[in-house]
Amino acid sequence: MSYSHHEEKHFIHRTGWLRAAVLGANDGIISVTSLIMGMAASGASSQTLLITCIAGLISGASSMAAGEYISVKSQVDIEHADLKFEANELEQNPHLELKELTHIYVLRGLTPDLAKEVATQLTAKNALDAHARDEIGIHENTSANPIQAAGSSALAFSLGALFPMFSILISPDDYISTVVMIVGILSLAGLGMLSSYFAGTSILKGSLRVTVWGIIAMTFSAWIGSLFNL
Repeated sequence: MSYSHHEEKHFIHRTGWLRAAVLGANDGIISVTSLIMGMAASGASSQTLLITCIAGLISGASSMAAGEYISVKSQVDIEHADLKFEANELEQNPHLELKELTHIYVLRGLTPDLAKEVATQLTAKNALDAHARDEIGIHENTSANPIQAAGSSALAFSLGALFPMFSILISPDDYISTVVMIVGILSLAGLGMLSSYFAGTSILKGSLRVTVWGIIAMTFSAWIGSLFNL
C-alpha cells in the first residue's frame, strides 16, 4: 500500500510574529505621522519636525518592545502556571483527568467508546501535551515568544516611522504636512496589503481597514495641532 504525502499551507504559525510586526509597523506609521502632522499644524519648523520624528521613532520603538515583551511574557507565565497545575492534577488524579479528556472528545463528536480510546492512547503517549492542547488550548503553533514579539514590534515600528522621516527630508518646508500625509496614507495601504498577503486574507479589505483608521487618526491629530498654532 502506497500513498502520496499531502501537505497543506496554513497561516496560523505566523500569528506570533505577524501580529507584533503589523502592530508595530502600523503604530510606527500612524503615531509618528500623526505626531508630525499635529506639530506641523501648530506651525513648528522643519528642523523641529525632524527632531520630533527621530524622538518619536526612538521612544516609540523602545515602548513597543518593552510593552510587547511584558505583555507576551505575562501570557507565557500564565501558560506555564496552567501547565504546572495540569501536571500536578495528572499526577494526583490521573483517572479523573482521563475522564475529563474523554468528555472533551465526546463533546467534539466522537462516540463515548472511541473518545475513551483516543484519550487513553494520547494519555499514554504524552498526557500533558494532550491536556495542554485539548483542555487548556495551548498549542505550539500559537504559543507566545516574548523575545520574538518584542524584536518584531521594535523593528517594525522603526521601519514604519522611517516613512514620515523620509517625507520630512524630501519635502519643501511649505508642503511638509501634505507630503507626510500622502506618504503616510500610501504606506498604510501598502502595510495593509502586505499583512493581508502573509495572513492569507483579502488584500483589499486589509488595505482599506488599515488605511481608513490611519486617516482618521492623522486627521484628528492635525486638528488638535491646529488648535495650538504657534
